[in-house]
Amino acid sequence: MRRLVPWVFFVVSSASALALGCATYTQDLDRARGHYEANRFEQALALFRVLEHDMDSFSLPEQAQYAYLRGMTDFRLAGLAPQGSGIADPRKGYRDNARHWLGVAAAIEKQTPGGITSEQKGRLTATLEDLNRDVFGGAETLPEGGAAPAEGAQPAEAADPAAPTEAPAEPPTL
Repeated sequence: MRRLVPWVFFVVSSASALALGCATYTQDLDRARGHYEANRFEQALALFRVLEHDMDSFSLPEQAQYAYLRGMTDFRLAGLAPQGSGIADPRKGYRDNARHWLGVAAAIEKQTPGGITSEQKGRLTATLEDLNRDVFGGAETLPEGGAAPAEGAQPAEAADPAAPTEAPAEPPTL
């Protein structure tokens, strides 16, 4: 019986330490959220950077919240940063990071819905559209399929409806 007591104590203390460790990450995420909501973006970003290496300790909804808040923090800091030039442009760096983290948040939310509120989803979508213009420049004007029309091609609605349509080619026989 005496040999059993140390093992029981070890198992109980290890389980308690693991539970407290997870609670600490969640508490840090809540603290970072508080900084974000109070417009203390530098403090929020500092906490997010510390938590980044332990992101896998969060549940999937918490991971979506982390990525959303991290991306929105970078986005807000991009608006506050001074304009730089070339590689030394902090706005571009913040916007790039914001696009990355908001993309991660959108992917997690798409795979396992419920981590982001409907209000946050709307803000996420609008912000990602803005950030995607940095990369794709005006991609929002492309047709539904996403591909740019061929040069010299007429838009579908301007095509002559009386013109004969071409039959699809038959697949080759083997």
